[in-house]
Amino acid sequence: MSQTFYKKGFLALAVATALGVSAFAQAEVKIGVAGPMTGANAAFGEQYMKGAQAAADAVNAAGGVNGEKIVLVKGDDACEPKQAVTVAKDLTNQKVAGVVGHFCSSSTIPASEIYDEAGIIAITPGSTNPAVTERGLSAMFRMCGRDDQQGIVAGDYIVDVLKGKKVVVLHDKDTYGQGLADATKAQLEKRGVKPVLYEGLTRGEKDFSTIVTKIRGAGADVVYFGGLHPEAGPLVRQLREQGLKDVKFMSDDGIVTDELVTTAGGPQFVDGVLMTFGADPRMLPDSKTVVDAFRKAGTEPEGYTLYAYASVQTLAAAFNGAKSNKGEEAAKWLKANTVKTVMGEKAWDSKGDLKVSDYVVYQWDKDGKYHQLEKQK
Repeated sequence: MSQTFYKKGFLALAVATALGVSAFAQAEVKIGVAGPMTGANAAFGEQYMKGAQAAADAVNAAGGVNGEKIVLVKGDDACEPKQAVTVAKDLTNQKVAGVVGHFCSSSTIPASEIYDEAGIIAITPGSTNPAVTERGLSAMFRMCGRDDQQGIVAGDYIVDVLKGKKVVVLHDKDTYGQGLADATKAQLEKRGVKPVLYEGLTRGEKDFSTIVTKIRGAGADVVYFGGLHPEAGPLVRQLREQGLKDVKFMSDDGIVTDELVTTAGGPQFVDGVLMTFGADPRMLPDSKTVVDAFRKAGTEPEGYTLYAYASVQTLAAAFNGAKSNKGEEAAKWLKANTVKTVMGEKAWDSKGDLKVSDYVVYQWDKDGKYHQLEKQK
């Protein structure tokens, strides 16, 4: 974590001052924050913690949750399903009132079963697999969209904007990566473009020479990868190093971190890389005060930082709205009300999905930064 970010009380004071509040509640209500705090995808866990802590500080400054101060409890699942189950049991034993998490869908799905049995409300900032909210769990929500929504945006962009004719679809064999690749593949086929190659690679793998050879042999003009930055970075670098510089590379919200540049070996390799992600919340009027406070503290709230912030806001609003810290009551309130968050006003359907999803396309540049592109007709 950034040392600057955690200077005692600095960001809390900045946000509280901006919101014009100062009183802190005294009692405590625990909220778990679960995700990959270590391992290859720890960058996303760091985003979660930064966003969640800043939101908890702001909520506490405004009076807390039903007169109680939020205390965050960190849970590290390393994006491993078995470890996620252990984390879920531990958070349950610690009697958390709610959970912000997990990140990888393959972790969120088994962990949420445990939260459901314990009557704990959970909201994931980043798990997009449809199964997260399709199992009839009464208190499972998400602050992001779904793969079947994101895949449509990716597939349409490949057809309409990139004019892809020979498209390769790859995935990392994980619930998230393969689910998103399948959703994109389905949309491509619906639009009349059948992928010339559909194949999986293994998480942790670094040598993609065999796959690159297959991509070259297929004469691909577009490569779509469903997965995360630890594999996306080396994959796109090897494509470029082996001469496939004109092949368009597109991925998903699993690469929304500057760690992509590191894993790729430099900004020159990510220049032109495309990805789908929700509309940039840093550009919204509702987020200006919070974004300014982050930046003043020396932290850029990239990726899922504001998603985690909004998730804590949502849990606090649900508990306060229901006048109860019980998950079942908070969940019922949340499905019947809207919440004003740092990402704008949000509302959820009976499954726990957002009623409105806002996926758009971003592009990385030669300086290793990503920018939201104008919406295409």
